[in-house]
Amino acid sequence: MHLWKHADKWDAPPAATAITLGEGGTPLVRSVRIGPALGLRNLWFKIEGSNPTGSYKDRFAASAVSHLMARGVKACLGTSSGNTGAALAAYCARAGLPCYLAIVEGAPEGKLRQMAAYGARLFRIRSFGASPAVSADVMGGLGALAQELNAGYEISAFTFSPRGMSGVQTLAFEIADELGGGPLHVFSPAGAGGLTLAVARGFARWGSAARVHCVQPAGNDTIATPLRSGATRARAVESKTQISGLQVGGVLDGDATVAACRASGGQGYVVTDDDVWSWQARMAREEGLFSEPAGAVALTGVAQALQRGELTADDTVVCLVTGSGFKDERSLIRMTGAEGTPLLESFAAFSAAVRQGLG
Repeated sequence: MHLWKHADKWDAPPAATAITLGEGGTPLVRSVRIGPALGLRNLWFKIEGSNPTGSYKDRFAASAVSHLMARGVKACLGTSSGNTGAALAAYCARAGLPCYLAIVEGAPEGKLRQMAAYGARLFRIRSFGASPAVSADVMGGLGALAQELNAGYEISAFTFSPRGMSGVQTLAFEIADELGGGPLHVFSPAGAGGLTLAVARGFARWGSAARVHCVQPAGNDTIATPLRSGATRARAVESKTQISGLQVGGVLDGDATVAACRASGGQGYVVTDDDVWSWQARMAREEGLFSEPAGAVALTGVAQALQRGELTADDTVVCLVTGSGFKDERSLIRMTGAEGTPLLESFAAFSAAVRQGLG
């Protein structure tokens, strides 16, 4: 039970009654091509796509659903743009707990199908995720509805689900355990900031000298610019990014994330969707790492940090690769083309194509 290895350092429910699918203990792999190409000797990727439902949100769901079962609730209500919903749906299925999810309007169909496969009931809400006002209405309303129905409600933000998010701190414990307590630069993608905040708090709890940097798409810049500019608070925006999972224009954990990153010595980085998609493709083709677009956001921030002269060749740098590439079919079509695999008439045609490809 990887998540419970460091149970004394987070708000872990008793291991004996935990709802678990074997989450945590994900690989930390060293870059073989991109790091050297960028001039970094020690670039690492934390591969969260190897969790049971394909993202780091399994750490959240394992903790959240375990705590819900201890409370004896009748159902789980939640919100999602993709990964949270899949994780909650799976762990609720494991627990035998009905799961109802309010879905961000622009969530990818592939992620919705994964949630539905686990038996969750899904309901998309117009402008949810893009409009801070609509998002606040949905999230606030869930709490009242959950109380009325004796249900739990789980949103992957410390503001709403501190016990669930406490489980995400284990990500930092694993990195620190493997790389030691020396200086690190950890780059984290952010929508509402919960992941970045959990990782920063995890390293602080461990006593690690890790600088946690917040990387956001330009279309959802709630935290990164305030962090870089010296502001103390995040800002709400109308989310316009197409990077699924990071389309959260409300503040939520933003203020606390600004404070935690700054206390660690971290910085904010704002990146374009096009650059994220480019690095997503390079990760697959040069490292063999099949990531959803959100999982390439951290590496996009690393490239920008190097351009700004804010990293050196000898720095130890870790990118959080948050989820599997199978999560977002639209990005795969963008990466590989929509024409499909050619049908050849014979092996001779295959042989000719290989010879041509190898020059």
